[in-house]
Order: sequence, then C-alpha cells, then structure tokens
Amino acid sequence: MPGLRGHHLICLHFFHGEGYNEEFVQNLREVLRSAENGETEVRRGGDDVCRKCPYLDRAGCRYSDTAEEGIAEMDRKALALLRLSHGAKVKWNETKHRLPDIFRTWYDTYCIACSWRRACEKDDGFRRLTESCRKTL
Repeated sequence: MPGLRGHHLICLHFFHGEGYNEEFVQNLREVLRSAENGETEVRRGGDDVCRKCPYLDRAGCRYSDTAEEGIAEMDRKALALLRLSHGAKVKWNETKHRLPDIFRTWYDTYCIACSWRRACEKDDGFRRLTESCRKTL
C-alpha cells in the first residue's frame, strides 16, 4: 500500500509523465499504479513519491530554503479539504470523487502559482475542473 502526503492525494490525479528526472517519473508511475489498485495510507512528510526526489534529504524537501514549510502547509490544507488525517487509509477513487467539491479552493490557493501547473494542464480532468471554476466566477 503506497503512502502519500496530503498534496499528492490531490495533485497526482493530474500526473502525465513529467518530473525531475526519469527515476523520479518511473517511481511516480509505480506509486500511481499501486494507489489506483487499492488503498493509500496518508503520510506525514516525505512519502513514496518523495523517496526518489532529487531534492529530498533527512530534513525534508530542499527544493528551496522554505520548501518544507510550504509543502507541510499545503499538505495540511489538502487533508482538511479531503477530510482526512495522517494514518488514514483511503481508496484512490474516493479522493478523485472529492476533487470537484474542493478544486476551486485548491486551484485558487495553490494551482495558480504552481510551477507544475503546465504539466497538470495537459490532463483532461484538470482542464474540466478548471473550466468549472471559471464558470462559477
């Protein structure tokens, strides 16, 4: 059973084969395949996606000086929106079905300024959810 931190429970629904390097991308594919076929455990801090990230060290994410704090806050927000807590077990489709209800808040808070947004915009589901947000303006 894969373990995922909060924001990965949302963002990985829009993954389309992009990442830091091939090892990271291959790991993402394997984690997703496993998540889609069963339950996922909600984790705190570095998770099964992070383990192949070139920016991970013992202290957490080192993408930037403030990355770990920002990501931890994003995780807290994701779990609050998904109504989950650390240690919970959830089926992948359950998180997917919750996305339409939470996406507007998530998009406005995180996606607009996210460096990965262009990758997510390649996903049909992401584009549908984004269009739905625009219609409610």
